[in-house]
Amino acid sequence: MRRRELLATGALVGVGAAAGLRPARAVEWQRHAGKTITVLIAEHPVAQGMRERLPAFEAATGIKVELQALAEDLYFDRMELALRARDGVADVYFQPMDSTAFTQWKAGLIRPLSPFLADPALTAADYDLADFPEGFLVATTYPPGEAAAEHYGIPVSFECYILFYNKDHVATYLDGKVPATMPELLAAAETVKERSGGSVAGAVMRGIRSDTPIDTVTGIVYNAWGEEPTPAPYNVWFDGDWSRPRLTDPRIVRGLADYAGLLRAGPPNILAIDWPEASLLFQQGRAAFFIDASLFGPGFEDPSASQVAGRTGYAPIPPQEPGGRSWSAHWMWGLGIPANAREPEAGWLFIQFMTNRESEPLIGKLHGGAARLTTWRNPDYTSALNPDYVATVEEVMRTTRSSVVFREGWAAFATEIVGAIHEIHAGTAPEQAAQALEAKFLAMLRG
Repeated sequence: MRRRELLATGALVGVGAAAGLRPARAVEWQRHAGKTITVLIAEHPVAQGMRERLPAFEAATGIKVELQALAEDLYFDRMELALRARDGVADVYFQPMDSTAFTQWKAGLIRPLSPFLADPALTAADYDLADFPEGFLVATTYPPGEAAAEHYGIPVSFECYILFYNKDHVATYLDGKVPATMPELLAAAETVKERSGGSVAGAVMRGIRSDTPIDTVTGIVYNAWGEEPTPAPYNVWFDGDWSRPRLTDPRIVRGLADYAGLLRAGPPNILAIDWPEASLLFQQGRAAFFIDASLFGPGFEDPSASQVAGRTGYAPIPPQEPGGRSWSAHWMWGLGIPANAREPEAGWLFIQFMTNRESEPLIGKLHGGAARLTTWRNPDYTSALNPDYVATVEEVMRTTRSSVVFREGWAAFATEIVGAIHEIHAGTAPEQAAQALEAKFLAMLRG
């Protein structure tokens, strides 16, 4: 049985509850009253939203919460130490839903949430796990791709990869025409760079040679790949087995070439640019196009910090063919429970409360990456966001796929993919660069 069928029938552990198959029973919200739990989180808008919801949670449950928020660079070190501590340090933690969480699962460091989801005394009948897109839930379940997979996290913030464009530059250099296909986008970006004499970058992208651009790269490769599934754990890069990389597939080659083409339309230092520099250049009005994380959108509309507020357009990544379908990737933060948690049930009540239909719009409007489909139709959430941004992200999140590759050491492979894009950018034929990349993969797989 495929995962989609399991979701439809409720046969996946915890999904039957979300589909309304559990007997009616009220959640025992006060069952852990008087206890204290610790929530470990990065200093992120989600943390601020949780602070605002804590009084309501503590009143509903009688549970006291110690929220420990750290700067993101410090958080990752603290998170790993907490998960590996002999005695429990955290009852809930902010979970990077990528190879980080996968590695933690393989090491037995995190607790499955499916037993909580299936328990009517612990999970409300209207919690509705199916309100999260299926593509989001794929990255929260282990073993990846298996019918008996269990949930190990609940999404709290996601980013998908969309096209941002500067309306003024489109009007000035492109006669107001927004590109409708990927070939049109590549040509338009070159046109802007040429007509502006280089004063405006045609496009700005993550160009640095590291693993950090891989999520955006994956979104553009998915757009070239099309509708054929890319099942876990291999993603698009392997053909059903770790011994069979498929980097010379023409669709993957096209996606890598598309990314390189956008880099060519960028500023001279494009290969030294990561997301902070790329987003800042767009925010300063110095680029016509930018494909990257949707979460940048709300910041672009902040007139106190952005020179493109009110002048930014939003669209899905342009499809390959006129009238074709757009595809993209996504990355997520989630909430999980460490295996060494002292109060896992109380921790689950916290996760459930902070991710239900009432709390998510209130927390999500602080970051613009709410993970429930219904939240994107909730005026409490959407009223704080640009309507075009809302329409674009809601469209993309219905077809987006996880960028995660469930393999330890994936960062090294991801860096080689970006290296191949650099080769194409430098003039190597895309097919030749892909062949060399596949040979590197095979050598790395042999160890």
